[in-house]
Amino acid sequence: MKFGVITFPGSNCDQDMVYTLRDILGMQVEELWHKDKDLKGVDFVVVPGGFSYGDYLRSGAIARFSPIMSEVIEHANKGGYVMGICNGFQILTEAGLLPGALLHNNSRKFICDNIYLTPQSGSAIISSNLDSQKAYKIPIAHGEGNYFADAETLKRLNDKDQIIFRYCDAEGHITEESNPNGSAENIAGVCNAAKNVFGMMPHPERASDFELGNTDGREIFEAMLSLTNA
Repeated sequence: MKFGVITFPGSNCDQDMVYTLRDILGMQVEELWHKDKDLKGVDFVVVPGGFSYGDYLRSGAIARFSPIMSEVIEHANKGGYVMGICNGFQILTEAGLLPGALLHNNSRKFICDNIYLTPQSGSAIISSNLDSQKAYKIPIAHGEGNYFADAETLKRLNDKDQIIFRYCDAEGHITEESNPNGSAENIAGVCNAAKNVFGMMPHPERASDFELGNTDGREIFEAMLSLTNA
């Protein structure tokens, strides 16, 4: 499995992702620049977190038009894997690869904290191989992480098993109090109907190194890789 990690002007989690995939998980990684028009033969594209183009207009709204995104969209439409984390999730919704939108946090404040996730989808590779009874401790760092979709879209996401993670408490209970940003139905991540494009606001790459004292994020990557490399 060959990964490609994109860097946009304002990306700040690209090297964290490269380090996690290459140095911790032993994957082959290509570093992709936003002006590239070639994905260099990667199987799995990662759109990382940060503040692409300074989050002007809306988070991800400008990055969506970077030259490389045409290649990413084509890759996804052919069934290739794509994953967006935080700002990457925002970019993928702006590009129409994922449903819904990310609004300002309901507190109107930037939130940098550890939260808990519980896996939801039993058919998406990013969550299906995880312990559905476990609350995974993963960092968040965003000002626009409030997931929104209309009622029809939310019903479709539930009916088609496209919700990959929900915010929960440390015991795994999905509660209003465990929702850090006001996201509809505590949604922390979704996938497309074909289940090859994934987006999530929390940062598993920031919880993948033993030296950080938390490897819950590494479990997410390892579970995903166990299926993609099967």
